[in-house]
Amino acid sequence: MSSAGLWMLATLAVLVIATGLPAWALLIGTSSLFGLAGVLTGQVDPGLLGALPGRLVGLLENDLLQALPLYAFIGLLLQRLTLARNLHALLTRAARRTGAAPALATLGFAALVAPMNGSVAASASMLTRLVGPRLGGVAPARALALMSASAALGVVVPPSLVLLLLGDAMLNAHTEAVRLPWFAGTDTARIVNTQDILRAALVPALLVLAGWALVAWRQARTGADDAPTLSRQARLEALAVITAVALLVTAVFTGVVRAVEAAATAGCLAVAWALVSRELKAHDWRELLSDSLSLSGALFALLVGATTFSLVFRAWGTDQWLGQLAANSPLGHHVTAALLLGFVGLCAPVLDAFEMIFVVVPILAPPLIAHLGDARQAAVLLLLVLQLGFLLPPLGYAVLMTRALSGLGPMSLGSLVRGLAPYLVVPLLVLVAVFGWPALVHLLDGPGANAAAAAPALPEDEVERLMREMAPAPDPVPPPAQNQ
Repeated sequence: MSSAGLWMLATLAVLVIATGLPAWALLIGTSSLFGLAGVLTGQVDPGLLGALPGRLVGLLENDLLQALPLYAFIGLLLQRLTLARNLHALLTRAARRTGAAPALATLGFAALVAPMNGSVAASASMLTRLVGPRLGGVAPARALALMSASAALGVVVPPSLVLLLLGDAMLNAHTEAVRLPWFAGTDTARIVNTQDILRAALVPALLVLAGWALVAWRQARTGADDAPTLSRQARLEALAVITAVALLVTAVFTGVVRAVEAAATAGCLAVAWALVSRELKAHDWRELLSDSLSLSGALFALLVGATTFSLVFRAWGTDQWLGQLAANSPLGHHVTAALLLGFVGLCAPVLDAFEMIFVVVPILAPPLIAHLGDARQAAVLLLLVLQLGFLLPPLGYAVLMTRALSGLGPMSLGSLVRGLAPYLVVPLLVLVAVFGWPALVHLLDGPGANAAAAAPALPEDEVERLMREMAPAPDPVPPPAQNQ
């Protein structure tokens, strides 16, 4: 009966595809069904399910989750301001000599803005609205592939909300992994934190972005070098956006400010600009706040559903059962790790990034880290697998969202596959590189990342000297008493 958790995952996947109902409702419904079945059959302790309210309260006290409504608000606000359009126009003018200016500008725009949107769905909504009309000279399948890949950039480009939440999840997963008796690594001196994950993901993210830029240039070359005309004020506004984003991203990446503080700063700057420019009327602000509350509520409901799902999953003992299977695997550490990543890839096409982080990662990340022996490498591999899953046609989440919002019309599966294939090859190659050469994720490690492993061994005589210095001084011997 320990495998019941896998049947929970399978049931959830089928319901997501077949019903179209909100994911949070399906998570809670599936959890309730399996939880009740476990209690009735005596396989699940009712007292364990009673711990759910306390877990939810403790989870919502996490200050990182305060960034969720801020990210949602910023993404929705940018969609309504001319700043985003001016930014894309400026990038188009900067790339006009390449012959593929709209496509390259789309990737650059996504790299700057998509991480602040908070989700693949929000990124797809912004890109299809602002960028889609400017890709008229590109074949529909290739335009859809470009926008889908751009929407998925926020999964790997630091400091996106996906990366921040994954960093928090990897902290817990690393803590569990180092306690496993079959842990294969040596990085037990310090548990990873969010900054470690941000640094680890930067180089692979740049490789993916560079590879996709080459693909976009090859696919979208039209030979035209025309670009939209921008006024001097519009150029200054776009440059101000680039500067502000660069400063905030650098501050978060270097640890000067936290993600919540950076998101709040960006939100205040965007609101100040909207008020000064008077682009939004009263009804626009009401609509913006209503949409922000709806999106934030959906994200928190998803978090509650995922927490409920993971509790029932663990109540069945499926996490321990999977851990035992991974521990007793006769295939070796790397082959078993590859199989675990493959399982994550199977879940990615039907679950959003947040669902993956809240539901799948806490279950599979500890054995993955234990087999690889490197939490940073495991985190980057998970990100790349998520990105690949979101782009797999025809059910990849980014593909589905972009196709539904773009209005490009029907297209054959063959043309869609041909358009997406190059964008799938790039993260796959980076995935293989990170799997084979873990040093790629350690190029930007902080000074204390592996302090224990990097400390040189002291000579025996030096160790003996230090021990003598640290030893307490002996009590003074009293002089012998003299005979009177």
